[in-house]
Amino acid sequence: MNKDRIEGAAKQAKGTVKETVGKVIGDTKLTAEGKTDKVEGKIQNAVGGIKDTLKK
Repeated sequence: MNKDRIEGAAKQAKGTVKETVGKVIGDTKLTAEGKTDKVEGKIQNAVGGIKDTLKK
């Protein structure tokens, strides 16, 4: 597991929290930021997975 995968997972978790809080308090901007963070995290995690595969 490399740095990209760890950071990607952390960004996904942060995005989930932001999205949930945004929905609870009715803040559409925070909800959108959370969704964006989740997508960025998924992409970064996927890049890390590719790097891991190439190292083998």
